Amino acid sequence: MTDISIHDLAITVVEPSGVQAQIIAGHLRDIVVRDVQTFQNGEAALAYISTFKPDLVISAMYLPDMTGAELVQQMRADPDLEDLPFMLISSETSFAMLDPIRQAGVIAILPKPFAPKDLRKALSATLEFVNPDLEALAEVELDDLKVLVVDDSGLARKHISRVLGNLGIEHITTAENGHAAVALIEQDFFDLVVTDYNMPEMDGEMLTRYIREHSSQRSIPVLMVTSEGDSSRLAAVQQAGVSGICDKPFDTATVKKMIRNMLAE
Repeated sequence: MTDISIHDLAITVVEPSGVQAQIIAGHLRDIVVRDVQTFQNGEAALAYISTFKPDLVISAMYLPDMTGAELVQQMRADPDLEDLPFMLISSETSFAMLDPIRQAGVIAILPKPFAPKDLRKALSATLEFVNPDLEALAEVELDDLKVLVVDDSGLARKHISRVLGNLGIEHITTAENGHAAVALIEQDFFDLVVTDYNMPEMDGEMLTRYIREHSSQRSIPVLMVTSEGDSSRLAAVQQAGVSGICDKPFDTATVKKMIRNMLAE
């Protein structure tokens, strides 16, 4: 993709409330986004974006025919739409409702009402996702970097791998839990491990402790990607020896900075 600016973005808004759709579209036009299309339900939006693929889909959580989670999951199941950036704008705060969207890979989750500056920040994250500025990683030999991505969610593994691939990382291996990751670590050498926290059989904390205490690659950088909000559990993860903790959504700019810092160390 050629270099584009926020003003060049084509954005599809899915919002059942006409008033809310006008508010979102108004904020986008205040930022001088020229191409904004609005739809009131998921099926109409899917039909449109399948033909006229936008740069970003912004959706509410509750639509007449589906939820925002179901919308993004249908997008991720379509090879033509699976890499399309998605943003949620919702007053929903339930972890159970939001986590499937985080796992599917989103640019941002904004509250209702949202601050215009947060919308602009999310649009900047969209640009960073589709056309990342790699100058910050110029000193890193990304072509040779070998990364292991560990997550029990197939959608999350795809999204994380896609973000890393957009940065120019070509050698990406995936594992669905800590036990599978351990077997891979014992068989091959990796420059970086990117792991989820909450996983069955062996979670991210246990995997990190294994790497630090028992593996032959004890100094390998470990980036934890998690939607976990319990501070005591996160403190235990830090004590286990992670090199960095990144929130879900998996933000491209944050990941670039962490990779640069971890590999420099």
